[in-house]
Amino acid sequence: MADATSREEAGTAVPASPWADAGRKYVVEAIGTFFLVLTVTVSALSGSVFTPLAAGGVLMVMIYVGGHISGAHYNPAVTVAALLRGRIGLRDAVAYWIAQLVAGVLAALLGRAIVNPASVKALHPAGHALMATALVELFFTFALAYVVLNVATSKDQPNNSFFGLAIGFTVVAGAFAVGGISGGVFNPAVALGGATGGLFAWSTLWVYIVVQVIAGAAAGLTFVALNPDDK
Repeated sequence: MADATSREEAGTAVPASPWADAGRKYVVEAIGTFFLVLTVTVSALSGSVFTPLAAGGVLMVMIYVGGHISGAHYNPAVTVAALLRGRIGLRDAVAYWIAQLVAGVLAALLGRAIVNPASVKALHPAGHALMATALVELFFTFALAYVVLNVATSKDQPNNSFFGLAIGFTVVAGAFAVGGISGGVFNPAVALGGATGGLFAWSTLWVYIVVQVIAGAAAGLTFVALNPDDK
């Protein structure tokens, strides 16, 4: 204790534990994902027509809150993109996925309890509608992950102040454009949370998650191909 005090008095900072730094990132990812899924669940279950704005808005502010700590992914597909882009290691990526998915499920359960609807009509696309769902989720999840990599991780845009707005409005634009087709999810944690909250049929959940992960991977590989010098 005396030695630590003397070092502090001498102006020498005591380095934080690597595990403590990692824990901060995982908690931030859980908090951001929790509020994103809670907002979407409560808004959708209560029948609000402003769900796209609510989702994009809360994502934007949570990105500004946590971006300097964890990178503010709040989305397993974005984490896949960041992993392939080389922005995050595999160990952290796995921990991010766990934090995001668990937080999404808990948020959906709480949202369902808060609204307590008499009944919920789950989105259950089939046939052509299911193919359309897969395509729009693929395209707009790619757009979201690609925007994140370019505005929040590119060396050509250091310390910009618009990254949260750009990412949030990508979700807003996508949700308004294709929300009537797929629900405008673009995020496996939101998809899992939505199924937990009764918004999506469990039988079609795999379609959302598979195409979203593929889109995240495609975004990461595209960024690397177009920015070979951005390590």
